Amino acid sequence: QVQLVESGGGLVQPGGSLRLSCAASRSIFSIYAMGWYRQAPGEQRELVAAITAGAGTNYADSVKGRFTIFRDNAKNTVYLQMNSLKPEDTAVYYCNAHGLGYDQWGQGTQVTVSS
Repeated sequence: QVQLVESGGGLVQPGGSLRLSCAASRSIFSIYAMGWYRQAPGEQRELVAAITAGAGTNYADSVKGRFTIFRDNAKNTVYLQMNSLKPEDTAVYYCNAHGLGYDQWGQGTQVTVSS
């Protein structure tokens, strides 16, 4: 079982930046796609950004140009760099590892964007 631990959330002002981290308990990036999801109160969980085993990326339209997903294979860690944050970005952010017949989730980290 792979364990995923998110960190880096917090309170930030609009226009500010945060970097979220997702640390995996072992090397998995050669097998699984990694993604960041978020869920705001009263809303469905949505995919924010994903990176495949081949390092291809995709983003939700709402964050394109502001967020960047990247990974450090040596550290078994995936990051989400969030710039130009908006109040609409406020949510719990979850890390996910996905493969054929496999899904693993982290515990989530709260991001609040408010003045």
